[in-house]
Amino acid sequence: MLKLKHSELKTFLDEKVALYNNPKFIESDPIQIPHLFKTKEDIEISAFLTATIAWGNRKSIIKNSTRIMELLDHSPYEFIVNHNDEDLESLRGFVHRTFNGDDLVQFIKSLKHIYVNYNGLETVFSTYAETNSLQQSIHKFKSHFFEIPHLQRTEKHVSDPFKNSAAKRINMFLRWMVRQDNAGVDFGIWKSLSPTQLSCPLDVHSGNVARKLGLLKRKQNDAKALAELDQNLKTLDPSDPVKYDFALFGLGVFEGF
Repeated sequence: MLKLKHSELKTFLDEKVALYNNPKFIESDPIQIPHLFKTKEDIEISAFLTATIAWGNRKSIIKNSTRIMELLDHSPYEFIVNHNDEDLESLRGFVHRTFNGDDLVQFIKSLKHIYVNYNGLETVFSTYAETNSLQQSIHKFKSHFFEIPHLQRTEKHVSDPFKNSAAKRINMFLRWMVRQDNAGVDFGIWKSLSPTQLSCPLDVHSGNVARKLGLLKRKQNDAKALAELDQNLKTLDPSDPVKYDFALFGLGVFEGF
């Protein structure tokens, strides 16, 4: 473990945030997919679908997210609200690791349900938001997402913090949507929520770096570890704690810290 005083740790991590939280980061990151779009609905839907398959090799995530956008005719919102059964058949051949064409079809149907009956993704997440957390929102979102007839197998592709998941991918999606980013990486298009409510996307890389820096003691990368990490990051910057995701991720992936 690297022993740094609180002020030294903050300076060190702030420098890393400045290094990685810039447009060059987009070139090698899945966030490039929603950056292809201009309208709010297209950005948030493409971001949600990209984040959903964001595990494994980053090149493969980008390639397969691009493929999804092609299958949705590069108009994700229009496809979701206006598709017919025949349109859905063209999605059946898709596969990314354990997320297959049947899962993608279910996601399209569930997203239509969210937009038609709940006024969209932002409304669902903001309706259930707590003052300092969106973990309840994630739990409630999952229940609404799967309240229509669905394949049981697809449920595993939306994590639930109330089942002790760190929900890394959905927390990453929320960071993209909510965080006000003057550097042009995160979108900040969901004005009803605040960066103070966000949680850090916790995975193997960020978890290992956080432990080496003394920001995390818990061994498993689960919901309890996430709560511990969030609390410690808020001591460094209470108004924008998840900006440190750039530092933890960059140190782990690019610097092998």
